Amino acid sequence: MRNSGAAYGWQRDGGMADYMIAEEKDLIALPGELSYADGAQVACGFGTVYEGIEKIGVDGNHAVLITGLGPVGLAAAAISRKLGAQKIIGVDIVNERLKLARELRLCDDTLVSSPDNVAQIKQLTGGYGVERAIECSANAAARTVAVRTTRKWGKIVFIGEGGTVELNPSPDMIHDQKTIYGSWVTSTWLMEELVERLVRWNLHPADIITHRFPLERAADAYALMASGKCGKVAVCADEELNLPKR
Repeated sequence: MRNSGAAYGWQRDGGMADYMIAEEKDLIALPGELSYADGAQVACGFGTVYEGIEKIGVDGNHAVLITGLGPVGLAAAAISRKLGAQKIIGVDIVNERLKLARELRLCDDTLVSSPDNVAQIKQLTGGYGVERAIECSANAAARTVAVRTTRKWGKIVFIGEGGTVELNPSPDMIHDQKTIYGSWVTSTWLMEELVERLVRWNLHPADIITHRFPLERAADAYALMASGKCGKVAVCADEELNLPKR
């Protein structure tokens, strides 16, 4: 018997097929205002980030740091922008991703990953640090930066999968009474809420797609994604392939 809790395209085969069978209870209506490429990112990417941001809360009182500006980090910046974040700072090691974050006006400041990041972020925030940090890189050094640049009583969410982290609990966490949350994927009811918000905000996840490939070139899509020199990479059906480039 099929495990009803198994994820499509992961524990269930068919994520890279022309068609697959889905259970009715798992389906979420896609409004006419959103494209298939928008909807495809509601579950993984934008949905994953939305879950994490719901845990820490982001609003106009907050400067937000995002470490890792791959598709998940770009989604974090896009949602934080719509939630009214006062300042958004992005950190990545890949110049193409830093450039994309600037071009899409998702980050107010972008920094190349370096040992100077803590000092740079403190300078950009008047010496205080950020109220919220969203860690999307799974890189040990970036995780440490996210924690150490979060100000007193601040909140951090770890979303990036894998890797390790090294902290000094007393100065990094305890004395400033910070909170770290872990967040993994999301629920169908939050996906339904996110779809509603995307329409209300006029936010289109497809805007972070930089490259589109047909199914027969899926291997090329994965290779490009592995290089990091891109935004979101989409494997598309015919009607999505011929859309104008961003």
